[in-house]
Amino acid sequence: MSGQPRWVSPFHRPAGLAAAAPAGKAKLTHPGKAILAGGLAGGIEICITFPTEYVKTQLQLDEKANPPKYRGIVDCVKQTVNSHGVKGLYRGLSSLVYGSIPKAAVRFGTFEFLSNRMRDEAGKLDSKRGFLCGLGAGVAEAVFVVCPMETIKVKFIHDQTSPNPKYRGFFHGVREIVRTQGLKGTYQGLTATVLKQGSNQAIRFYVMTVLRNWYNPQGDDPNRAINPIVTGGFGAVAGAASVFGNTPLDVIKTRMQGLEAHKYKSTLDCAVKIMKHEGPMAFYKGTVPRLGRVCLDVAIVFIIYEEVVKVLNMVWKTD
Repeated sequence: MSGQPRWVSPFHRPAGLAAAAPAGKAKLTHPGKAILAGGLAGGIEICITFPTEYVKTQLQLDEKANPPKYRGIVDCVKQTVNSHGVKGLYRGLSSLVYGSIPKAAVRFGTFEFLSNRMRDEAGKLDSKRGFLCGLGAGVAEAVFVVCPMETIKVKFIHDQTSPNPKYRGFFHGVREIVRTQGLKGTYQGLTATVLKQGSNQAIRFYVMTVLRNWYNPQGDDPNRAINPIVTGGFGAVAGAASVFGNTPLDVIKTRMQGLEAHKYKSTLDCAVKIMKHEGPMAFYKGTVPRLGRVCLDVAIVFIIYEEVVKVLNMVWKTD
């Protein structure tokens, strides 16, 4: 009857609404843009967060068997400042600045290269593929940048605890390491580093992918801009997840790259000796300073990366 309201199925979408919903494909980030944006983000981030990295590394190198030199985070900071001044908290920064730029560049460049090939027809990346792309990005940065950079950084920081430090600066330290140990001296702990970085980025990009898909659940606007504060929050959550997920690997990697790495025959031998002499809790040394540093690190990097990509999209046309 014409006077009665016509029943409409709840699953029916009027033509006008369907037309209103953007049906475009998500824009892909060119790997070249990712490399440039990632490098800028990595360089800025490390200058902000390095003191927390320094404290974390010192606590991880402080073995119970020696006995321990530091009673905790505050004591480590206090002893360092008393002995070397505030600048002591920045010992080893140069090696990370030189390494953080290419590290982040390789990470984001590899991730975008892989993800561009693994997205669906609408340009969407699901969480499982995000995990795999993150894993690939982590392995690439570990082999090409992180392992030599981290080995040099750990040796610099560990060297400061010696009565007579032998490294006078970044280039002098690298020259001495290569002269006495060869190029392989900068690749100590490669297996542990690959495991750490691979799991690190796999967890982080997986969490970021899950959160981004949650933020835009229907996928009705694949190019929806995310507020930088929201991006930072997502990054902090991703960073925290990676800390709790792989700190044991980070501890093993640090020990394998320290000045006393000769005590360990392999990555497995290092893990066994830590468990035997120090107990399971030793695998979580430095968790608190690492948690603060990593959450801030990942949040800052993703914010800067996303914002730089937005600028590059306006001045660098790759479509």
